[in-house]
This record gives sequence, C-alpha cells and structure tokens, in this order.
Amino acid sequence: MSNSYFPQYDLAGRIQHTKFASGYNMPSIRLDRVEKPETQDFKQVFSGLMENFNQELNAPDNLLKDVMQGNQNVDIHDVMIAISKSEISVNLATQMVGKAINAYDRVMQINI
Repeated sequence: MSNSYFPQYDLAGRIQHTKFASGYNMPSIRLDRVEKPETQDFKQVFSGLMENFNQELNAPDNLLKDVMQGNQNVDIHDVMIAISKSEISVNLATQMVGKAINAYDRVMQINI
C-alpha cells in the first residue's frame, strides 16, 4: 500500500489558535477547585454578605442626597442603577433567609 492515495495535510499548521489556547496571556478556561484550604467559615461569609447588603441599601440614599445637593459627578441614572442593585440585593437576601429557614426545618425534622 503506497501513501500516494492519501492526501498529506499539515494538520498542526491548519489549527487556528483562539483566546483559550495557552500562550496568549489569557486565563485558562478550566475551573479551579471549588474548595480551597483558605476558605472562610459560614459565619465570616454570611457577615461579609450582610455588610455588602447594608452598603447596597444605603447607596441609593447617599447618591440621591448628592444629586439633590447639586453634585455634578452623580446623575439620576446612577441613582436608578443603585436602586435596581439594592432591589436585587433585597430579593437575594430574602431568598437566602428563606432557604436557610427551610434547611433548618429539614434538619430539625430528621429523626435520630
């Protein structure tokens, strides 16, 4: 059997490189481990979320005060965006509390 019947392609030369290929100073698309040794405990994570929640709730009020005082660096669009973010934060916090209560109820229903 001779190789004259089979076309000779330079496959390595025909490969198109993308952002996901290594060597382009782009981060890898592969995910890291979910659990890392330096993860915080539940209390620290939850308290951090609550601090961010308070900042998100106070941001629209602070921006609205700046707009009413005539600050030129802030406009009404920034206020509306902050209101939308705080609304999403309230919805997320409500869902989290509901899920935590449901999990607690399920744990309490476990028969020992």
